[in-house]
Amino acid sequence: MSGVEFRTVGSDDADSRLDRWFRRHYPNLSHGRLEKFLRTGQVRLDGRRAKASTRIAEGQEIRVPPNVESVSKAPGPSGAGKPQSTRTTEQVAQQLRSRILYRDAAVIALNKPAGLAVQGGSGVCRHVDAMLDALQFDAVERPRLAHRLDKDTSGVLLIGRTAKATAMIAEALRHRETRKTYWAVVVGVPKPREGTIDIPLAKQRRQGRELSMESKTGKQARTGYKVLDAAGRRAAWVELSPETGRTHQLRVHLAAIGNPILGDGKYGGKEAHIPGLSNQLHLHARSIDVPMPEGKWISVSAPLPAHMTATWEFLGFADGIEATTKEI
Repeated sequence: MSGVEFRTVGSDDADSRLDRWFRRHYPNLSHGRLEKFLRTGQVRLDGRRAKASTRIAEGQEIRVPPNVESVSKAPGPSGAGKPQSTRTTEQVAQQLRSRILYRDAAVIALNKPAGLAVQGGSGVCRHVDAMLDALQFDAVERPRLAHRLDKDTSGVLLIGRTAKATAMIAEALRHRETRKTYWAVVVGVPKPREGTIDIPLAKQRRQGRELSMESKTGKQARTGYKVLDAAGRRAAWVELSPETGRTHQLRVHLAAIGNPILGDGKYGGKEAHIPGLSNQLHLHARSIDVPMPEGKWISVSAPLPAHMTATWEFLGFADGIEATTKEI
C-alpha cells in the first residue's frame, strides 16, 4: 500500500500483543522496523502511542504507516500467487452501496453477504476494508470499520464515517453498551428452549488450525439464547445475544450444548449438516442497537441471506424476517 491505513481489531485478535498482531498481518515487516515505527509514533493505537507489548482489544483502531505491505498483498516468488487487485471498480462499488441498510453523517450500516471477508489476511484479497472508498460519498474522511464479522457470517456491519463515530462505536462494543442479536438455525432443539450458555473459551492449535475451544482456564464467554421456532426435533430457529465477544463464541457454544449451527462443519462436524439443506453457515447478525454522537441511538436490522431464506421456507419457520431501521 502507499498511504496510511487504519485497521480495526477483530475478535480473533483481541487480547493479542500489538507486535504479534503485526507479525500476523504484516509478516514481511521486521521487528526492528516495527520498533522504529512505535518509537517515532508512526504506529498508533486509538490515536495514541503504544508499545510492542501493549494488549489490544476488539474494536480498537491501529494506525499502520505508509508502504507496509500486508500478508494479503505480498506476492509470491516471481509474482506467483500474487492476489488480484483490490482496486474497487464501479461495478463492485455499486454492489456494495446496494447493501447499505442505513446511512447518516456518522455511520453506515451494511448487510454483509456471507463469504465476504471484512479484513485482509493470508490469501485474502477481496474484503470490505479494501472497498471502503466506495462508501466515502461526500465525506471528508475515508470510512473505517467499526467492528468485524466472520467471513461466513452475514448481516449488519457498522462502518464509521468519522474518527469520532468509529471510536464511539468501538468504545461501546468494548464496554458492552451495544445490543447485538444474531439468528441461527441449529441442528436439534436446545433444552431448555431459553437460557444462557456460560462456558470459558481459549484459542488452541489443532492440526495446524487455530480454533476456539472449551477451557476451564479460558476467558469468560456468555451467550443468551432463545428458541423462536422449531421444525419438530430436527432443527430450530434460535435468537442469540452474546454478552461477551470471544472468537467464534456462538459457534463453539452451540456445538458444546449439542446443537451445532447448521453448516458449521468446523465446530459441529458431520452433525452440523441436514440432508436437503444448504451446507453454508446459517449464522446471521440480525440486528444491532448502538449509541451515536449527540446522544441518539440507532437500531438496524438486516434481512436474511438467500440460503437462510430458503431454509426458513423449507422448514416452515414463521415470517418476520424483513429489515428495519429506526432511531430510538
